[in-house]
Parts: sequence; structure tokens; C-alpha cells
Amino acid sequence: MRFLTSAREACEKFQPNLAAALEAIPLAEREAADSQVVEIFRAHGGAGLLVPAEFGGQAAGPLEAVRVQRMLGALSPSLGVATVMHHFTVAMLFKLAETADRLTAEQRKLLGSVATDGLLLSSAWAEGRTDQNILLPSVVAERTGDGGYRVNGVKKPCSLSRSMDLLTASVAVTDDEGHGHLALLLIPADSAGITVEPFWATPALAASQSDLVRLTDVLVPEALVISSTPDDLHRLDDLQTNGFTWFELLATSAYTGVAATLVSRVLEQKRGSESDRAALSVRLQAAIDLQEGAARAIAAGVQGDEAVALVLVARYATQDLLAATVDAATEMLGGMAFIGSPDVAYLASVIRALAFHPPSRGSLATELVEYFEGNALRLS
Repeated sequence: MRFLTSAREACEKFQPNLAAALEAIPLAEREAADSQVVEIFRAHGGAGLLVPAEFGGQAAGPLEAVRVQRMLGALSPSLGVATVMHHFTVAMLFKLAETADRLTAEQRKLLGSVATDGLLLSSAWAEGRTDQNILLPSVVAERTGDGGYRVNGVKKPCSLSRSMDLLTASVAVTDDEGHGHLALLLIPADSAGITVEPFWATPALAASQSDLVRLTDVLVPEALVISSTPDDLHRLDDLQTNGFTWFELLATSAYTGVAATLVSRVLEQKRGSESDRAALSVRLQAAIDLQEGAARAIAAGVQGDEAVALVLVARYATQDLLAATVDAATEMLGGMAFIGSPDVAYLASVIRALAFHPPSRGSLATELVEYFEGNALRLS
């Protein structure tokens, strides 16, 4: 279907044969808790999508990334949603590499392995905490005598919990003079004190590996700590805004891919009237155009408040469009399709999860009104 043509082409360009490998597995198996879709993604070079070319990555732009993520969502909703966490973290961290000498040699070497070795990154920020900014810390860190940190906390849910190679965490720290600043910690997933515990109880998105990750006195050496400096105290805040923009854009695209699968079934089976099918298609295409328009604007240089506002508008408008789309598509496919296979019910339920990702619409209502009135956009 046209909704997925450009998405499939982008996926094939950056991850050849990934789509075919996923399609060879029944949907129920792709989405099961013991699914191998994450490892299939890794094996097909998915980790390097947003990694710069100088680090061996594929250096996909915003529009290409949006299309790839839409295809992943269509093929495996769990994989589409889980890999958003990896991609937005990669985009944020590699923004640091644009500034000379901002990263240590060891940090650059570690990040350089993301694409070449297929490392998968997870994150210990605030997703899962009601009405919280996704980029706020969910762990605490105490400085150790050697300049590193002792980290404690819980991240739940934490996507890619069983496949992650690196866990990243933002922490608020205070220097010897009492000045507060932000630090980013790069924590190897096999570090002593990291445990993974069952948490995800619903079958929806079970293959995203979104379990509980507990950090108990995890020691992070100074070499894996990225700290802001006196002359760039706000730089990491800016980087997190960049990461936030990528998260919202890619997450919305992944769920749109799920909806595209449902709509494609309606069109293939010629369910409903032509007028109904046209209306269904228009809603889905409008959602796609919102996301691709935002991606094009970001590629053209829009950043900061304007970029965040763009992706939030696309995300919230898409939520409304997809809700109407899934209701109509499910009704048009009919009761026998719903009864005869778990696929329709599964896809319809998964799409609703877009509304659960932070920030909730209500939590940012005041900030958005103030932004549209001409004020700066506050994310927290």
C-alpha cells in the first residue's frame, strides 16, 4: 500500500532484508515475550541508523528515520516502540560528538562501537512516571573518591532490558563549589549491581522487553561520565531537548505504522464502501504528512522550542487521527475478522498505547497555550 511504500524503501535501504526476515515470522510470534525480533533487528544493522558516518553508522536523516520507524511499527509494533528508545538516545549522545574534544577518547571509542558492533542503548530517564518529562532523571548518583559515581535507582518500564549493551542515565550533580549541573552516565549493562526483573504484565508490546531494571550501588568510572563544564552548563539541557524531539517524532511514527497495517487490510479486502475506505485513508495519510512535515522542518534546521512544538503538535494530532482510524478500520474489517484471528484485536489495542507515552496531553496543556501565545516552551 502507498502508506508503506516509501517506508519499506527506506527500511530496505538502511536495513536490507530486515522486513523479509520479520515477515517470515507470524505476527503472534513476533510480538511474544520470547520473540527474537530485537536480535533480528541487531543482526540487520538496525543499531546504526542514526549514528554519524564517521562512526561507521548510516547517518539517516529525520525523514528517512521517520519512514524506517513507520515500517518497523507496521512489521512489529513491539520492535518499533522498543527501538525508539535506542534511536533517540543515540541521536542525543552523538550530538556531543559534533563539538571537538567534548568526549573523551574512551567515550568516543565506546560510542563508535554502537554501529560497528551493533550495541543497543537503553535509558534510565523518567518514562513510565505519570506526567513526568521523559528526560528527567529516574536514578540518583553519589560522587565517589575517584571522580566516578555510585548509582542507585529503578527504571520501570525499561525497553530493551534483556538486550541492552549500554544503559544511559542523566543525573543532577553538585560540584565542590556547590554548583549544580547535569551529567550523563554511560553504564555497561553487565556492570555489577544491575538486575532485570519482570514488570510488563500485558501481552501488548511484550516483545519490547520493557521490564524493570534495578541499579544497586552500580559504580560508573569517571571515564564514562559526560559532564557539563563551566562554559557550557546548559549544553546537556539542549542535547536533551534534541533527544526529546527525536523521541516524540519516532514514537509517533512507529504507532502510525501499526495503524497502516490495519488500514492496509481494509483496503486489500475491500471492506466497507469506497467512500468509507477513502475517508479512512485520508485520516491515516494526514497523520503521516504531519510527521513527515515535522521531519522535513527539522532536517531544514528548525530546532529548540519550535522543533519540540512541531513534534508535539504532530504527536497529539496523530493520537486523535489514529483513534478514529482504528475505530473505523476495526468496524470495517468486521466481527469475523476480529473473532477469527487475534491480530486485529492486538493491533487495535497496541495503537492506543501512544497516548501513554510522556508527556501526556494534559501535563503540557498550560505550557502549550503559553507557547502559542508567544512565550518560550517549558518542558518541565
